[in-house]
Amino acid sequence: MSKTIYSDEEKEFLKQIGNRIRELRLNAELSQEKLAFESDLDRTYIGSVERGERNVAIINLRKIARALNVEIKSIF
Repeated sequence: MSKTIYSDEEKEFLKQIGNRIRELRLNAELSQEKLAFESDLDRTYIGSVERGERNVAIINLRKIARALNVEIKSIF
């Protein structure tokens, strides 16, 4: 499996998205584990998204937004 190489700008964008998800999760007073359960995703996946290590799929963003009770646009 090849590893995707992202530009510095793309890496920064992923970090911004991850930071926003973390902010929304903390505002909702949810642990990563609880958010993972509510969004039907793995806890380690949530952690890697929050650290900006994943190019999260739009379907997973939708799951996360629903679990956080926010509109998907608020993640951006």
